[in-house]
Amino acid sequence: MVLEHEPTGLRAEAAERRSQAENRSVALRRLRLRLALEERTIRSADGPSPLWKSRVTAGRISVSAAHADYPALLAEALDHLVASQADMRQVAEFLGVSPTQLANLVRKEPAAWEWLNRLRQKHGLAALK
Repeated sequence: MVLEHEPTGLRAEAAERRSQAENRSVALRRLRLRLALEERTIRSADGPSPLWKSRVTAGRISVSAAHADYPALLAEALDHLVASQADMRQVAEFLGVSPTQLANLVRKEPAAWEWLNRLRQKHGLAALK
């Protein structure tokens, strides 16, 4: 199963499952993660999105990497990190979480963690461990 996001041309595929429906679900998740990593959106300076706010309680973000909301939350965090030149403290404060919570969200997806460290390097910041 191959899915394509027509506006960007990004593609994702899955063929490891026996069921076409399962392959479609896996491909869709992969496509959403690719979009989160490769496409940036200018975010509002008014505050976090309603989705983000719904996932934060007492300064902690609650979402599993397997949850359908994870790619959207990851994209929002990465968009803000790009806008702030990878300033983890500034973005965490803006999003209402600790820098550790923000780092843990990104760390759940290894490709996102690598992406963040490349962004930090680009801005002369040390890589996160």
